[in-house]
Amino acid sequence: MGIIVNLDVMLAKRKMSSGELASKIGLTQANLSILKTGKAKAIRFSTLSAICKELDCQPGDILEYKDD
Repeated sequence: MGIIVNLDVMLAKRKMSSGELASKIGLTQANLSILKTGKAKAIRFSTLSAICKELDCQPGDILEYKDD
């Protein structure tokens, strides 16, 4: 399985839309959607940092590892 992205969970907890988050961190909605669905191959630390700052969370709240 690998890396699981729980961004949608954090957005729901913070009652924030993905469009709102995308505009706050300067990312397109399309790129945020790719990240949210787990289809992204990589994420920049600066992007992860911006997401964590806006959602007031830790990287571990967004990214999770599950063994196959």
